[in-house]
Amino acid sequence: MARTAYFDCFSGASGDMVLGAVLDLGLPIEELRSALGSLALEVGSISADRVLRSGVSATKFRLAGPSSVDHEAHHDQSHHDHHHHGHHRHEQHHHDHHSLKEIAAAIERSALSRDGKDRAIQLFRRLADAEAAVHDVPVEQIHLHEVGALDSVVDIAGAVFALDWLGASNIVSSPVNVGSGVVQCAHGTFPVPAPATARLLEGVPVYAGAVQTELTTPTGALLITSYAKSFGPLPMMRIDRIGYGAGDKDFKGYPNVFRLVVGEGDTSALAEAIVTVECEIDDMNPQLFGPLMERLYAAGALDVFYSAVQMKKNRPGTLVTVIAHPDRRHDIAGVLFAETTTIGVRYREMVRECLEREWETLETSVGKIRFKVARRGGKVLNAAPEFDDCVRAAVERGLPVKAVQALALKAWLDRTGE
Repeated sequence: MARTAYFDCFSGASGDMVLGAVLDLGLPIEELRSALGSLALEVGSISADRVLRSGVSATKFRLAGPSSVDHEAHHDQSHHDHHHHGHHRHEQHHHDHHSLKEIAAAIERSALSRDGKDRAIQLFRRLADAEAAVHDVPVEQIHLHEVGALDSVVDIAGAVFALDWLGASNIVSSPVNVGSGVVQCAHGTFPVPAPATARLLEGVPVYAGAVQTELTTPTGALLITSYAKSFGPLPMMRIDRIGYGAGDKDFKGYPNVFRLVVGEGDTSALAEAIVTVECEIDDMNPQLFGPLMERLYAAGALDVFYSAVQMKKNRPGTLVTVIAHPDRRHDIAGVLFAETTTIGVRYREMVRECLEREWETLETSVGKIRFKVARRGGKVLNAAPEFDDCVRAAVERGLPVKAVQALALKAWLDRTGE
């Protein structure tokens, strides 16, 4: 059993909503204040209070600037790239913006854990990369509206601390509601999701809800996509607690909250939703099957295999089977139609279970060899030397590959005492 968290983004997500949800689950706000104060930036004051969103009780995280009142009251005057969000924008002036270098330095001197520091810096870099790509300028030259704004620094660094406090080893997210309509940005009016948000959500299942406003902010998209290991329905778990983080607006008949469900899940075998896409082919040049497999993997396939089948009119043919995450099904079908002679594909959704897997590098008598180690419930069930490493070592030492494999396995067994 492992601690599992589920991000329920039925009303989108923003940084302050994630923080509100973890505070709702019991994170002491004094611990959060201490962590943010350790950044040695003028973060102002933070607070949290209970609010109602369409009748649902939730925690609202608030940030007041160092020399002003609660900025939420002035969010319509924001100078951000992405202002007037449905969730979370505080008015920040340009003197509150910090460069990526300044933010990284602040994080390094903070009280975050080493893993937390690395994660927070990586998050800011990813956000900066998204903004730079949208504006087509080098990341060093990007005007860090969203990245360097004080509320983004607080949201991201605070969320890293909060989610570290939560201690969930397995995080799953629902598909993300981005909202609908348009959003006013510094560069003009854009359809929802805003450009940077859309870029951060690439490869993630999203949908447009009925509420005519931006429901998912760039910071929310960044956190959800960086922490969630998979996307789909609520995983099998025993629910312990549920936290609700409130957005700024209160929509009639629609609770504007981010729901965080926490409990114990069975991750001895990690379960995830997959889709199998298949077609049979009996009239294609067999040389084309090689590049087809490459294109399918490039489109996001988890596995591709070919099977010999006997088709109608007693013709020998090939069954093409592709396994992928459900959100890649459309791309996979596109490759099959474009690169083969098939005129139809079929698919079915299912769940697969995988052992926990990680790489370990072992020093052996033939050099360093990586092992793929598979565990269930913490117990090692399989350890296999990486074949490419064995081939390299065999070439370097003039040995048969099978001899290198045997020596590598011996080194593993000697280390484990088996």
